[in-house]
This record gives sequence, structure tokens and C-alpha cells, in this order.
Amino acid sequence: MTVGIIGCGAIASMITDFALEGKLDVDLKFFYDQDIEKAENLSSKVDGKTVTNVNDMVDHVDMVIEAASQQAVGKIVPPILKRGKDVIIMSVGALIDLDLKNHLENIALENKSRIYTPSGAIVGLDGIKAASIGNITEVNLVTRKPPESLGISTDKETVLYEGKASEAVRKFPMNMNVAATLSIACNMETNVKIIADPEIQHNCHEVHVVGDFGELRTTTQNRRCNTNPKTSVLAAYSAIKLLKSLNENSRIGT
Repeated sequence: MTVGIIGCGAIASMITDFALEGKLDVDLKFFYDQDIEKAENLSSKVDGKTVTNVNDMVDHVDMVIEAASQQAVGKIVPPILKRGKDVIIMSVGALIDLDLKNHLENIALENKSRIYTPSGAIVGLDGIKAASIGNITEVNLVTRKPPESLGISTDKETVLYEGKASEAVRKFPMNMNVAATLSIACNMETNVKIIADPEIQHNCHEVHVVGDFGELRTTTQNRRCNTNPKTSVLAAYSAIKLLKSLNENSRIGT
């Protein structure tokens, strides 16, 4: 399977490193970023090709990984799907916009392409998706991050936001993919609290879901990527695992 990457930041870098080490059975071939130097640095690692226009890669790949931004999802993904190519969307926050989500799904259906969204920076998503078959009545997310991860400076614990996921994603587009992922998995909007906490070293997500299945709680403490403190290592790992699973004959979980 030949793969192209759009957005050559922390997640793309980790995926490329795994491919370089032979831990990923895909042909990682094309790289695009608005910062051409970033794309060139990654493509040189795996003897890939840097493109200055996304269209230059689409006809030569089976799948494209979007790891750029929420804006890129709405602008770049539709033409890729229209050409029958599969897409992994890392900027899941864009899909909190149900009009866009439905639009992309309709394009994929019409062109026999597929949209994949990794589990990202939280654990327990398989169980939550299973629970959504029944009736989920409450979904809560408390996210704690070091202040610098949230783009602020403070020496005391500070609640930056408390409300619904859609507004959280709008206000913190680089930090709230988890809120969007939860909302999509549960088919209802997540209640979100975002806390800047100078006492912690990791990005922490506490999830609480209640429904007719019972109740579940998970806590994920993520190591942050060295190159981007807003990105959790687990988010990159989830994309890598998704890529690996596409070639597996046996799967565990949904």
C-alpha cells in the first residue's frame, strides 16, 4: 500500500520513523507541507518524494494521511475522496461539524473510498463505541495539560473552559481532538472541562461515560511529543496501529 502524508509535523515524523525502522508495512512515498523544508526532511528519510501540490500525490497513492489542521480537512480531503482514495484524518476536531462529516461520508460512499479516524490520545474507545449501540446518557471529559501545551503561562491551576465539545474544539483547535473523537463515538456531544495545571508533566484525559450498559471511567496520562507539546505520543501510535491493522488478518476490538 502506497501512502502520502499531508502535514509533516510531530505525528508525521513518528510515522516516518517507524517506516524507516521497518516496523510499518507500507510504502510511505509522498510528503506535503506548507513548510516545504519539513516535507523535504521527512521524505529524505525514506527516499520519498516532496510535492508542492497535494494533487501531485493523489493519483499515485492508495491512502492519504491528513495530519495538518482542521482547515485542511474541509479543503483538501474532499478532492482526495472524490478520486477514490482512502484517508486517515488526524485532525478529528473538524468532524465535530456534522455538516462537514456527513459531506465527507457521502463523497466516500459515492466514490468507494474510506475515511479512518484513529482513537487518538485516549484509551477505552472500543468500549465506548460498543456502549453506543445502546443508550448513552452522559459523556464527560476533563483534560489537564501543562500551561505551555495550551499556549498560556500560569503558576496556578486554571480552568480555561467548561462547556460543550463543539465550542471547546473551536476555541482550542490544536488541543481538543479528543473531545471530538468522544462525541463522534458516543453520538452525542461531550461535556468538556479544560484545565491548565503547572504541577503536571503529562497531557491527562479523564473520561466518564454513563448509559444503559453501566458506567466507565478511564484516565490517560500521555507523554508529549518532543517536537510538539500539544501532541501526545499515543495519538501518533494510534495512527501507526491503524496503518498496521489494515494489513492484519486477525483483529481484536471494534
